[in-house]
Amino acid sequence: MGNRLTVPAIMIQGTGSDVGKSLIVAGLCRLFARRGLRIRPFKPQNMSNNAAATPDGGEIGRAQMLQARAAGAVPSVHMNPVLLKPQSETGAQIVVQGRAVASARARDYGAMKGRLLPQVLESFTILGRDADLLIAEGAGSPAEINLRDGDIANMGFAVAAGVPAVLVADIGRGGVIANLVGTHMVLPAADRAMVAGFIVNRFRGDVSLFDDGVAAIEARTRWPSFGVVPHFAEAAALPAEDTLGLASGSAHGALKVVMPRTPHIANFDDADPLRLEPEVDFVLADLADPLPADADLVLLPGSKSTIADTRALKAAGWDIDLRAHLRRGGRILGLCGGYQTLGRTIADPDGLEGPPGEMTGLGLLDVETVLSAPKTTRQTRGTSLLAGAEGAPVEGYRIHMGRTAGPDCARPAVRLEEGVDGATSPDGRVCGLYLHGLFGSDAFRAAFLGGFGVAASLAYEARVDAALDGLADHLEASLDVEALWRVAQARAAASARRA
Repeated sequence: MGNRLTVPAIMIQGTGSDVGKSLIVAGLCRLFARRGLRIRPFKPQNMSNNAAATPDGGEIGRAQMLQARAAGAVPSVHMNPVLLKPQSETGAQIVVQGRAVASARARDYGAMKGRLLPQVLESFTILGRDADLLIAEGAGSPAEINLRDGDIANMGFAVAAGVPAVLVADIGRGGVIANLVGTHMVLPAADRAMVAGFIVNRFRGDVSLFDDGVAAIEARTRWPSFGVVPHFAEAAALPAEDTLGLASGSAHGALKVVMPRTPHIANFDDADPLRLEPEVDFVLADLADPLPADADLVLLPGSKSTIADTRALKAAGWDIDLRAHLRRGGRILGLCGGYQTLGRTIADPDGLEGPPGEMTGLGLLDVETVLSAPKTTRQTRGTSLLAGAEGAPVEGYRIHMGRTAGPDCARPAVRLEEGVDGATSPDGRVCGLYLHGLFGSDAFRAAFLGGFGVAASLAYEARVDAALDGLADHLEASLDVEALWRVAQARAAASARRA
C-alpha cells in the first residue's frame, strides 16, 4: 500500500515511561496480522541496552524484535532507526539505522536529534512500501515539553509524518485522570490536535467501576476513549523492555540461578527462558546485597560498559563472593560483557565504551579482551561444546566490540556458523561466550539444566507465541479495535488528499 504518505498508520504514545506501550503495540501487531494485514512495527527513537541483531546485519531495540515477531514480519533496522544505548549516567552510544555512528552526552544529543529526522522518515517510508498498516510507538511521554524542540520520538515525528497518536496511561501507577488531563493541558495546540484518543491500561478488578473516570477524562480533554485494558498477567512470559519489568522466577525451584543487576546491564533477556522454568529459582540480585550462599549458578549478564560494570562488581565485593561461590562448588556463566569481565584484563584503548583505559578483570578465565571496532552484529546458530550438552543446537545473535583471546579459548563453549566462540576454565565450572539467546533453545536448556540434575519442562518459543496470541485476544476484548483501524485509515485518506 504505497509509501509513507498514504499507508494507514497509528502511533501509540504514553503519559510516561513503562505504561505498557511496547506490549500494546505487540498485541495490536499480532491482532491485525491475524486479520491478514501486513503489519510493520516502528519506533523512531528508543533508549535501551536490550538490543537484538537483525537479519540485515544491524541492531534494534529488543521490544521492536518482539513486535516484528508478533506481526509475522522480518525484523529490519528500519523498525527502530534511532537506538540510544546508555553507556553512563549522562551519555549514550547512538545507533542510526542499525549502525553505531557516535557517542554523545545527553546535552549534545539534544542538540543533534532533530538532524536525524530525515533518516527516521526515510525508514518509515521504507517500511510503508510493504505494509497495510504501520503501528508506531513513542518513547517516554509527549508531555515532556522541555524536550519538544527537535523531537523525533513522539509528537515531533507524529506531526512530521502525519500520524495520529493514541495516549496510553497506566492506572496501576495512580493519578491516571491527572496524567491524561495534564498531558492535554501542556501539549501545544498542534500536538494536541494529533491525539485521536486514549487507552487506560493495567486495570485490576471490575472495569465498569472506572466508567465515571473515563467520562471525566473525555469531558476535560474532548478525546474519546478506545477502551480500558485489564491487567494481563501472562505478559510476564514476554521479554521485558527493561529490568523494571523483569520478574524473578519460581521461589521453589530446585536450581538457584542468580544474575546481578549491574549498572549498565544489557541484553538481560538472555535470562528469560531460565526464569520461566518451573524448576529454576531465578534471582535478579542488587549489587548492594551479597551473593546468596545457596546459589548454584551465577549468570553474569551483558554490559554496555564492561569496564564500569566490572569496577562496580568489585566495589560491591562481588569478586570475593564469586570466588567463595566457586569454592562451594558453584558455577559461573558469563555472557558477552559478562564473559569479558571474567577474564584477566579488559582494555579500551580507543574509549569506545567510556574513557580510554584498562583494568583487571575477575581473573576467573585465562583470557584477555581488547575493545575494538568494527562492531560485530549478526544472527547465528550452531551447536554446544559444553560438557553434558555437547551437540545440542543453539541459536541467537552476537552484538559486541570486544576481541577476546587466551589459553582458555582452547576450550570454546559453542561452534557457530562463523567459528567457535567462548572459553572454559580447566575444571569446567567457569565459562563465557559472546552468543546471546543461548537458553532460548529448548534442547540446549534441557541438556544444560540436566547437568545440575534439574529437568526442563518449558517450551520457550511456543510459550512466547502463546502469550502474544493471548495478548491479542485480550486487546480485542478490551479495545474498540475497529475505531483504531478507522483512525489509521483516515490518516491514509487525509495524506492521499494532500499528496
